Amino acid sequence: MTTMNVSLPDELKSFVDTQVTRGDYGSTSEYIRDLIRRAQERDRLRSALLEGAASPVAAEADEYIGALRERLQSS
Repeated sequence: MTTMNVSLPDELKSFVDTQVTRGDYGSTSEYIRDLIRRAQERDRLRSALLEGAASPVAAEADEYIGALRERLQSS
């Protein structure tokens, strides 16, 4: 594992310390690792969504969405 030093304004440092003090995290390092993991997951999700949006719509999807629309309109 590698060490990284991060400089934070007092307000942000206080916020991180509060998260640790509340017991949500065992240490400031654990909190920062969790933030990074969440950012990685958000980036993976964003990439998957953009890839899906750029891909052609399959006929099955069109039929499924059409059926959903009909069900909603008849409700």
